[in-house]
Amino acid sequence: MAGCTLVPMTDLRETVERFWALAEARDWTAFADTLAEDVVYTLPQTRERVSGRKRYVEFNREYPGDWHLRIERIVAEPDQVVTWAHVTVGLEEMYGISFFTGDESGRITTVTDFWPEPYEPPAGRDHLTERY
Repeated sequence: MAGCTLVPMTDLRETVERFWALAEARDWTAFADTLAEDVVYTLPQTRERVSGRKRYVEFNREYPGDWHLRIERIVAEPDQVVTWAHVTVGLEEMYGISFFTGDESGRITTVTDFWPEPYEPPAGRDHLTERY
């Protein structure tokens, strides 16, 4: 593909694994090193965007509550990594899905987060499903 630079899958996957571990450890200096200077973070559900490494690190540093995360799954392709994370904030539990892209140095250039809310299923399907 002319004009397209793909990041080796292992490099970006390793960067994303470090990104999450450093976020959980609250090591914001090392966390910043996983990010490209012009990283863009997007939250489609709230229509928010954070541009730039410094602002994105502060966004995470200032996030309220005693949150913790555990990665459930990572899927890596040559030009993107997707993670499914279990997050707790106090007693509240939620799951997030994050899409990452990277640059030629293996740093993260974009992060897009989706935070689906749990909801009750429509009536009439319980003969086909089991609840967990």
